[in-house]
Amino acid sequence: MMYGKSIRMERITDRRTGNAVIVPMDHGVSVGPVNGLIDMRKTVDDVSNGGATAVLMHKGLIRYSYRQSGRDVGLIMHLSASTDLGPTRNSKVQITSIEEAIKYGADAVSIHINFGSQDEP
Repeated sequence: MMYGKSIRMERITDRRTGNAVIVPMDHGVSVGPVNGLIDMRKTVDDVSNGGATAVLMHKGLIRYSYRQSGRDVGLIMHLSASTDLGPTRNSKVQITSIEEAIKYGADAVSIHINFGSQDEP
């Protein structure tokens, strides 16, 4: 019997090897517009066709990344963010919830914290 966790893990790993190639696409929030993260459908298609098993992104990109063709690829939603464009670049804040990640169809979630940073709550 397959359970939810097993099903989601299968979507972000290679079924034959059990390995995962996860491509992070969350840098647009951190550093601003990034070449290659403009046409998200094409970018996700390209990394998927190149062998990626999952992509990691913030919720804002997900709506622009849905593909109606091509290889399947798992989705990992990043729940926290910070930006180099402001004065407190190491201050990571939660920007969404696990419940919202489920609504977006995420197979997994990630969060980034900076241990030892004075800005980290």
